[in-house]
Amino acid sequence: MGRIIPTYRLHLESILNDWMDYRRALREKDRETFDRVVSKARQHASAASYCAHMDPTILAILSVLLEMEREIETLKRERSSFEPLSTLRADS
Repeated sequence: MGRIIPTYRLHLESILNDWMDYRRALREKDRETFDRVVSKARQHASAASYCAHMDPTILAILSVLLEMEREIETLKRERSSFEPLSTLRADS
């Protein structure tokens, strides 16, 4: 019989299971943050599946970085939309 190649999603879940000891060692508030980060890795599992030649751990970290960058850009846009208001208040 032929061998079955595990999907990226299976690799990702295996990686995340390996990280559970680390999670258990975190404080409660840090565990919540950790869970949000892990969720970010899962959000891009479909895209990461196309890169079967890469290390799944790198793909998981890249997915997290991508989501964090999106959040940073959103915060920058929100901040820049409020800056003119704060400048007007400072001038008055």
